[in-house]
Amino acid sequence: MLFSTLLASVALSAFESCLAAPSAMNRRTVTTLSTAQISSFAPFTQFARAAYCDGFKDWTCGAACDANADFELTLAGGDDSDIQNFFVGFSPSLNSIIVAHEGTDPLQIESDLTDVEVLLGSLDTSLFPGVASSVQVHDGFRDEHAKTAKAILAEVETLLTSKNTKNVVAVGHSLGGALAELDSLFMALNLPSGTNISAVTYGTPRVGNPAFASLIDQHVPAFKHINNEKDLIPIVPGRFLGYAHPAGEIHIVSPGNVVACSGDDDATDAQCTIDTVPNIFDGDILNHLGPYEGISIGTLAC
Repeated sequence: MLFSTLLASVALSAFESCLAAPSAMNRRTVTTLSTAQISSFAPFTQFARAAYCDGFKDWTCGAACDANADFELTLAGGDDSDIQNFFVGFSPSLNSIIVAHEGTDPLQIESDLTDVEVLLGSLDTSLFPGVASSVQVHDGFRDEHAKTAKAILAEVETLLTSKNTKNVVAVGHSLGGALAELDSLFMALNLPSGTNISAVTYGTPRVGNPAFASLIDQHVPAFKHINNEKDLIPIVPGRFLGYAHPAGEIHIVSPGNVVACSGDDDATDAQCTIDTVPNIFDGDILNHLGPYEGISIGTLAC
């Protein structure tokens, strides 16, 4: 059953890539990042890495924790099963509250997200106030996010006051990136006006429909989703299923060659993911683990 749905997904993905052929009207603006700009992501990459590692709950997880040695952990949870691991705390060097989520086995998420029966559903307005039912997201991501949303929000609210900061950054890789994307909108809708919400995610699948992507663009303009070379996870679930990425793509074309791609998930350029990986057979699942400019992410990287 999975093989047949996978073939259907690939065929439809190939068809949609033909529909989205580059033209003067839809080609993206691509900006090459400087060495300093690339290096600025490293602390967030290490936070995403730490969420996978034993010892993150008391910040003794080895190199990933040592890379952000001044981090003040205040909340940690998850059981690596029903609830993805997560943590919240304050980074004095970044003057920011960090909210991070663990990802999952890349082969597992690939099989889940290439199934043509992947479902979209409306957001819970008790968590996302004022959001219309036309704004829809992957129902599995939505339900997983709801398990920790209130506890994380309460901790962030406490830290905003106790640390006298207005900066909150959501971080995650793979499934953790999808949860961080939902967190960024959730916090933007629930935290006081003037709070600076941003997100840095890695190898993130598409989370919701174009209406959801537009809300991210509107409420979290500092959103960044970083894709590594030919990682196939960022192209699933397919756009033919009603999914779209928000703006903010950063694509590692090759080590040291990193570009920022303008626009949402609606245009193409040879240096951006949507054209580099037109379907999953052109992708490489190993690229999902990195390295993200020298830093690999996953349990094997701990």
